Amino acid sequence: MSGARILVVDDEVQIRRLLQTGLGGYGYEVEMAADGMEAVQKAIAWHPDVIVLDLGLPKLGGLDVCRAVRGWSSVPIIVLSVRDSEHDKITALDLGADDYLTKPFSLGELLARIRVALRHAAGTAGADDPLLIFADLQIDIVRRVVQLGEQEVHLTPTEYDLLKLLATHAGRVLTHTMILRQVWGSAYERDTQTLRVFIGQLRRKLNDDPTNPRFILTEPGVGYRFRQES
Repeated sequence: MSGARILVVDDEVQIRRLLQTGLGGYGYEVEMAADGMEAVQKAIAWHPDVIVLDLGLPKLGGLDVCRAVRGWSSVPIIVLSVRDSEHDKITALDLGADDYLTKPFSLGELLARIRVALRHAAGTAGADDPLLIFADLQIDIVRRVVQLGEQEVHLTPTEYDLLKLLATHAGRVLTHTMILRQVWGSAYERDTQTLRVFIGQLRRKLNDDPTNPRFILTEPGVGYRFRQES
């Protein structure tokens, strides 16, 4: 989606310059914010299509920015995180961020995540779509029928609900807590063992090798992501 508006929020001058040049070179319109307060103001005034958000910000932290933006907007948010801030990364995703990258990151990877976020925001895979298609996997939302190639995949109601949740958020990282709350209810949001068991069952039925997954990707220590080609 050339010409999309990207708001980059980072207090490091070098990263802002790198991303302004790099993203601009691919046809994106780029706006910068150096702190959390400026980020919220520009998100309101400029209406970006994607926000790339560092968590370690002055004046207003990245988690507070995420919380504030989600109060009025569903714009995709891609979090930038250092390795030792896993708790904040998970919290940001639970607050409604769509994806994350760990610093240091490559421009190519960020571009791929931006493309996925833009497609997801445009509704290429959403709960309102009657038929979700990922390569040879088809999920008929209306009939609750799943097919892999020419074969119907027989799922339990819980397996289907789990697959539907992942597939309708394809390309987005869903945390363990988020998935457990949505599929099993808030009383089970810490039961990661149950989630691992059901993910394993789904993978077997979808012939999805966990060492080289076609569909369900593991985000270690965080959750899962359903593959949406970038």
